[in-house]
Amino acid sequence: MNILELEKRLNEKLSPQLIKDYAPNGLQVEGKSEIKRIVTGVTASQALIDRAVELNADALLVHHGYFWKGEPEPIRGMKGKRIRTLIKNDINLLGYHLPLDIHPELGNNAELARLLEITVEGGLERHPQSVAMFGRLAQPMTGQEFAEKIAHVLNRAPLHIAPDDANKLIETVGWCTGGGQDYIELAAQNGLDAFISGEISERTTYSAREQDIHYFAAGHHATERYGIKALGEWLAQEYGFEVEFVDIDNPV
Repeated sequence: MNILELEKRLNEKLSPQLIKDYAPNGLQVEGKSEIKRIVTGVTASQALIDRAVELNADALLVHHGYFWKGEPEPIRGMKGKRIRTLIKNDINLLGYHLPLDIHPELGNNAELARLLEITVEGGLERHPQSVAMFGRLAQPMTGQEFAEKIAHVLNRAPLHIAPDDANKLIETVGWCTGGGQDYIELAAQNGLDAFISGEISERTTYSAREQDIHYFAAGHHATERYGIKALGEWLAQEYGFEVEFVDIDNPV
């Protein structure tokens, strides 16, 4: 498939035009025209690019690409080396950020809910492009039980901040993968029992303790492995691409 046709199919699936984002979505660095082999991964780090080179990828498809708002514009240093490697090896880079977070079938939020067996009930922001979700567990759990479930599913122990009533059971849950910790305020306002995000801020601890809500910081990378993996699997099934997901270890 031609790279521009691949970008078109991805845009049709993810609808990036419907959400304001912090980086361009779609084709970010252009390489060869015809695409057969695709490598997917969370972040377009040098390690992931090098692996894509080793695997003879025609395209690298990621959640965290380049050209973020506010970043230095010159293509030099680390940024320069990454882009030079892509261009030298004729590898296309495609990135989808918020559109992949929120996609109802393949998105990071949807995948995290599936893995944790949460029934999705809607968006915390009460509109179709909400980047934070809420739902319900099949059976109430203690904070410790839910922390153990997260650790088992993501292969990473979460940081659990309990409310003042540490014995409060969890039935309703809000979540936002990655850097969505400040949605804890909206989760608390809606009376949810718990909130999950990837990252935590200093202020999040006090929000959880003072607003009677369990909080779980499960890791930015750990919570965002699954959307890009699902997107790659969809491309393989739908269009017959050779797709390989590469998970570059990241403890954050």
